[in-house]
Amino acid sequence: MDYIIDILKEEYLDSVSLLEKENFGLDAWSRGSFEETLENKDYHYIVALDNNEVIGMCGYLRSLDEADILNVSVKKESRGKKIANTLMKQLLDHGAAAGISHFTLEVRKENAPARKLYENLGFICEGIRPKFYKNPDDDVAIYWLHL
Repeated sequence: MDYIIDILKEEYLDSVSLLEKENFGLDAWSRGSFEETLENKDYHYIVALDNNEVIGMCGYLRSLDEADILNVSVKKESRGKKIANTLMKQLLDHGAAAGISHFTLEVRKENAPARKLYENLGFICEGIRPKFYKNPDDDVAIYWLHL
């Protein structure tokens, strides 16, 4: 592993928002949205760093014993190194230790690599919401993991 995992800090906000924009374009969260996650104890975000550069991130928003996993993202040139897998495992471990027993996430139906990752982690697709995404148009697959 050529990278380290850290919690999201203010010093990473510019890099995180740039990564978000590179991967999600018009649907990207703003820097301000990520800044708000630092101020709300129900959010937990982690980043993968290579030479102090953010190359991946993910987080969750907790509600009682459930959490919505958000913003799973890895730099295009850093993909294929199991960064998303490492981030997700650490995020799930953190959530489980905090008492979260149900995790959900949404992913583009056509995003086969992400869907495979989530299924390998034990998530089950429990529904499809048609025509949810734009640019390009796609359905959303809704996944759940029940511990």
